Amino acid sequence: MSFQVRHLPKGEQKNPCSWGVVENGKMIAKIETLQPETENVLWITELFTAEAYRRQGIGHALLAVAKKQAALERRSGIVIEIPCEEEAAEAFLQKEGFCPAGEPQNTVTEEKSEIRKKTRQWSYSPKRKKILKPEEVEIRKELPEEYHKAERVAQEAFWNLHHPGCNEHYLVRKLRDSSDYLPELSRIALVEGEIVGAIWYSKAAVREGEKEYPLLTFGPLCVKPEWQGCGIGKLLLKETMKLAAQAGHPGIVIFGEPEYYPKAGFVTCDRLGITTADGANFDAFMGIELIPGAMEDIQGKFYESEVFEHLPEEEVEEFSREFPPLEKQYFPSQWD
Repeated sequence: MSFQVRHLPKGEQKNPCSWGVVENGKMIAKIETLQPETENVLWITELFTAEAYRRQGIGHALLAVAKKQAALERRSGIVIEIPCEEEAAEAFLQKEGFCPAGEPQNTVTEEKSEIRKKTRQWSYSPKRKKILKPEEVEIRKELPEEYHKAERVAQEAFWNLHHPGCNEHYLVRKLRDSSDYLPELSRIALVEGEIVGAIWYSKAAVREGEKEYPLLTFGPLCVKPEWQGCGIGKLLLKETMKLAAQAGHPGIVIFGEPEYYPKAGFVTCDRLGITTADGANFDAFMGIELIPGAMEDIQGKFYESEVFEHLPEEEVEEFSREFPPLEKQYFPSQWD
């Protein structure tokens, strides 16, 4: 049986973090999650599959959505509470990597009822990944015959991250054909011959009146989901920033994750006297000086290649057909 897990709009469910499977107009499976403000875990408040549809992988697909949500929101784990001595549910959770947490507790099962049932919390924590040593990762220029595989890495890394689907893999293809592309700085990362990450650089500039100051930007910087957290992005940044500094580039300005890039020395651009082309500043707009003092006199508005602004949705969809299909999915942490 084929089925599709889809986000349930607020009109269908009060909880905005709800996904389900609908068959012939009926809800046959559903998962709801809660994002507590005081805890860095994701709570599953409801998880069910209709009895006639069990043992078909639907429950595992629903939990995969919750795990993806927890990863996108950088949560330390997932918690669910189930009645004690439900062997089938316990076996299912164990297969998904959950473990019992704490002692069983008495829970009121019906409002204003004296009936109580013991429940127990089960928790899931992603396995801590090994940080790779520099000698375990090969960083080099990509070869033409590797373009498609590198684009797939970008697609998998950004899929459903900022919005359902992504366009970063198409951006890579367009960027390579642009006169602003800088292959001498762009690199891929390989582990045992497999492409697991990449970074692509391009020309950028800060303009103030008739003055123009050449700078760099990069994007996307990506690591395959299963290799994220192993230090590969950090190694790509370190290697390419060193190359850029050696080539005499004064600095880099990017739009990126404000929780990630400050660890590599990036600061918000308001501290550098640089704004976006619209004159704005925000946490995700960052820069770094590659050569001490080289950006002291650089002030103005930032402009990147026009390629970043011209990624029509219909072209992205057409290009995506060159790759194995991935399912678009909504998550609360997305920008839109």
